[in-house]
Amino acid sequence: MTGRIHSFESFGTVDGPGIRYVIFFQGCPLRCQYCHNPDTWANVGKEYTAEQIVVQALRYKNYFGDKGGVTATGGEPLVQIDFLTELFTQFKAKGIHTCVDTSGITFNANSAQSVDKHKKLLEVTDLVLLDIKHIDDEACKKLTGHSNANTLAFAKFLSDMGKPTWIRQVLVPGITDGAETLRQTRAFIDGLQSVEKVEVLPYHTMGEVKYEKLGLEYPLKGLAAPTKERVAQAKRILTE
Repeated sequence: MTGRIHSFESFGTVDGPGIRYVIFFQGCPLRCQYCHNPDTWANVGKEYTAEQIVVQALRYKNYFGDKGGVTATGGEPLVQIDFLTELFTQFKAKGIHTCVDTSGITFNANSAQSVDKHKKLLEVTDLVLLDIKHIDDEACKKLTGHSNANTLAFAKFLSDMGKPTWIRQVLVPGITDGAETLRQTRAFIDGLQSVEKVEVLPYHTMGEVKYEKLGLEYPLKGLAAPTKERVAQAKRILTE
């Protein structure tokens, strides 16, 4: 089995605890207006076996040691869930901490096959970074092109399994930063049992140049990053 990989980062510090070896998977069904990796949308990329990636990552074990580990992100890594499960199985056999950064969009609570696949992945996953795009379903469809139903169902699935989870909320001015929206998100999070941390990620425009290179129109052109005051307010609502 091979996986389609966009790129690697050998010294990641913002994708889970400690220093991480970060694997960027190719392919994503979402089209988030603020996405800074549009070059990972398509199901292309260089193919690797799990063994090749493990060997490559272990070269950096002295950096991430026992406090860090490996994070799979993208794109949407769960699009390649079978390969990811094989990859994490091999990392766990080496005693490496595994983390996946996902929107949970691939999870279908009404499909026994989907539930089984995600359960098998979680058995070899130490931590899930779950991106809640927008707590309001209609707003989420406008923001990402998809409903938030699978994401919220996956959050509850993680809670039921007792899987350690960090919730991530990208703070986009005028879209996800409203006080009422944040309070609704907080109410949902409070109903979960395995959330260890909530992260507020301020919107930025660093991906805009990628859209230009790909010949794509940047959906949020001209939108400024949130102020420090708005970020602080969001953190108060979501974390205190």
